Amino acid sequence: MNYDIIIRNGTVVDGTGHASIKADVAITGDRIAAIGNLSDCTAIREIDATAMTVSPGFVDLHTHLDAQISWDPFMTSSSWHGVTTVLMGNCGVTFAPVIEKDRAYLAEMMESVEDIPRQAILEGLPWDWETYPEYLDSVEKMRPALNIVGLVGHCAVRYQVMGERSLTDEIPTPEELARMAEIAQESVAGGAVGYSTSRLLLHKVPDGRCVPGTYSLVEEYIAIAEGMNRAGGGLFQSVNDFPTKPKYEFELLRTMAQKGSGVLFSGGAGDGDLESVSRWNQFLTHTSQNIGPITTVTMTRPGGTLTGLAQTPPVAGRAWSKMMALPTVEERVAVLRDNARRAELLEEGNEKGTWYDPAFIHPLGLGDLPDYNEVNPVSLAALATRAGKTPVELIVDRLLESEGRELYNTWFFNRNTESMNEFLQLENVCPGLGDAGAHAGQICDADAPTHYLSHWHRDRKRVSLEKAVHQLTAKPAAVLGLIERGTLSVGNFADINIFNPQALQTEYPTYVNDFPNGKGRFIIKARGYAATIVNGKVVTEQGTHTGERPGRVLRKFARN
Repeated sequence: MNYDIIIRNGTVVDGTGHASIKADVAITGDRIAAIGNLSDCTAIREIDATAMTVSPGFVDLHTHLDAQISWDPFMTSSSWHGVTTVLMGNCGVTFAPVIEKDRAYLAEMMESVEDIPRQAILEGLPWDWETYPEYLDSVEKMRPALNIVGLVGHCAVRYQVMGERSLTDEIPTPEELARMAEIAQESVAGGAVGYSTSRLLLHKVPDGRCVPGTYSLVEEYIAIAEGMNRAGGGLFQSVNDFPTKPKYEFELLRTMAQKGSGVLFSGGAGDGDLESVSRWNQFLTHTSQNIGPITTVTMTRPGGTLTGLAQTPPVAGRAWSKMMALPTVEERVAVLRDNARRAELLEEGNEKGTWYDPAFIHPLGLGDLPDYNEVNPVSLAALATRAGKTPVELIVDRLLESEGRELYNTWFFNRNTESMNEFLQLENVCPGLGDAGAHAGQICDADAPTHYLSHWHRDRKRVSLEKAVHQLTAKPAAVLGLIERGTLSVGNFADINIFNPQALQTEYPTYVNDFPNGKGRFIIKARGYAATIVNGKVVTEQGTHTGERPGRVLRKFARN
């Protein structure tokens, strides 16, 4: 038998959670054609996977690549980390539906919420759509390297239907509610996997008001679910206001689990202890077993913002802002080296302090690879005390030593790493929440799959390889209702990773200016991936893109 590709001598971890096996994997066209001993078979191309793991491609449930895909069809940094399918349109912010006069406002809203530059969005996207299905048509024309799954956003829908009133707590009229339900129905019928919303009070439009949908009542969401159900059903995705009204938010999630085809929300162990993890588990288990499907996606490490000399400085002050206005890191380092300017920066920094509590700021280190400081963490505050310096003095010294390269990870979320480990292993939790494409100059957690496998599986041995792969593949694929994807099985689509678990490593985040208007973002590369295959085509090989762009916009799903 002759095939297009044979991956030989690998350890096959098929995504189901079952034990790994030694086997070859053959590909014909875009499908897996055979798995087993294929020593008597030939192929146009053979890939030696000796000492490597062969797994399904990873499915990322939380990205904001909605704009970036237009100017970066290789969808970095996700494609460097084994991701073969991404979910876009999270948190209620999307570029469709839209009419021409509202394009700039949706771009400004995305910038305000997700730190994706407005001008890059306006200049980089073709804006050749009005409805959400037409947006998906446009994405198809962009020929992405990875598979795309899309959510239609509450912000765009509500703003189109209610205008300025959408930004208030005003209840939509019956006619407006019916129109929103119609748009949800149209979007799901045209290929959206579901509907997303933000209720987080931190998500604001440029004038400081909360985004459309923040104050929506449960009746509005029920109407939207009914619209999706008329089109066969859709996923409800949300980011919730647990800090100020947890009772209401939990009830909303239960209601949507009952009314729709599944709930996906952003969650995490946060600063909680093991008892809080137990309470989360009780809620998730009871909801999934008695009401309807529910899943939360969570970060794989503490994080929030990377500070340094790239974009977000460690001190918020006039002198520091003046230095950061210089165009390059090299010029900013030169300011630090100037005795008079450095004295001015230190005086201001010691007076104001770091922009965030130094007890929750952790240096990534001065080495070639980042140290996310998760095991027995030592904060900037502790390091400064040991050195007999202020936190700002220590940062300045380290920035000079690293030529401005060192970054400092601010722990907004998941500060209790032991609770985070327990939370990650819950049945209704998926690791991820990397926000790929968003917060471009603040953070880059698109390496979540690589980090999960290298840190939690290999280094800390908290999860088996088989379970870790399942959590990154079949489990999120089932949440989306992907058809014939998520596991290595004959007849399934050939979305495949070939990697060495012992060599997996996230590289140091770097800042590049590659947006359409020259604005910058963090990227993060990986080590340990021999190849990533999407729909039967090798997309990356040894960390380098091959030029292939075989991704598809997935529009049909297995609905609950």
